[in-house]
Amino acid sequence: MRKGHHKTNRRDEKGRRRPDREERRAPTRDPRPPVATVRLPGRVKIPPIAKLATLPTVGKWLWTCRDGFEAQLFEELCWQKCSATVLGSGLVETDRQPATPPTFARMGFRIDALVKTPQEAAAALPQHPSRVQVWVPDTDAGNARAGECLAWESTINALRDGIKDPSTPWSAFESGASLGQVCLVAPHTAAVGSIGARVALSLAPGGRARMKRTAAAPSRAAMKLDEALEWVGVSPGKGDLCVDLGSAPGGWTRRLLERGARVWSVDTGLLAPDVAKHPRVRHFHQTAFAFVPDEPCDWLFCDMAWRPLEVAQLLAKWARNRWATQMVANIKLPMKDKLPMVLRMRATLEAGGWSNVHLRQLYHDRDEVTVQAVRGPNT
Repeated sequence: MRKGHHKTNRRDEKGRRRPDREERRAPTRDPRPPVATVRLPGRVKIPPIAKLATLPTVGKWLWTCRDGFEAQLFEELCWQKCSATVLGSGLVETDRQPATPPTFARMGFRIDALVKTPQEAAAALPQHPSRVQVWVPDTDAGNARAGECLAWESTINALRDGIKDPSTPWSAFESGASLGQVCLVAPHTAAVGSIGARVALSLAPGGRARMKRTAAAPSRAAMKLDEALEWVGVSPGKGDLCVDLGSAPGGWTRRLLERGARVWSVDTGLLAPDVAKHPRVRHFHQTAFAFVPDEPCDWLFCDMAWRPLEVAQLLAKWARNRWATQMVANIKLPMKDKLPMVLRMRATLEAGGWSNVHLRQLYHDRDEVTVQAVRGPNT
């Protein structure tokens, strides 16, 4: 302390200590971000799920979801006034397409025909360029018929040999083509239709985007990030600054490093040795809730096993303080009644300043959803 300078313990009229100059300069940590309120639509009675699936109806929309999440998808579609019907495990039908893509749906398309053979499917598919996808619902009964998909697809493509289809789903997306859909809803029965690649919920057959495990990153966490970035359609580039909240042991950080990014890894736990010593990693031994960045980052990532609304409040704080431009997070939903929490999380993120907020239960998600957003222009 300089000579003649004494640190005072000044207090205001209520007896509270006034902060000194150094404390006033410290960044605000915003420990209690506001909680967004949301008015829930009227709850919907969930019908029982029949063991034997009902066949879908031509002219209606068919939606598939993760097995066990039919109730969430059904109520979500009912809230959008779509006259939903649960057909069976993993399948829900509606009279029309909802205005907002459902969080708990993996794929959806309008049914043009119900067919018994691949020859009938080929005839029912659109004749304009369309990448054809054949798939089964992600259920025990559906997966038992997964071997039929290859035979159906091979026959259909042979019969469409004169049609110049896109070579990949991404080429269909880039050219504005459609994705031909053939869902094997029952033994020897398929629902056939199509959906524009640019408006499809997923570019993977049935929304099942299977990511590859690698020796360097064998965990499911790494595959969740890979699928999330594929869903977003853009990923961090070389030199981009990423913040990874709740990063230990470093599965997401490792994946970001492989893309050439710089990573600030935030966790009180230890990182894997190869991640910790990487020259583009800076490890902050702090909780995600206490961390304040020295400078804004390009990307914010988060995969923490924590209470979902508190995680949403934390992410909202990053937009409100202009600490990040883009965000990808995985938020756990351990509660039984998940849909109200999804609405509260969305409202909290939007109130904080995130825009284009999208939530989706991706293939590698379990009792969780993936969230993607960009910081609003006025934030």
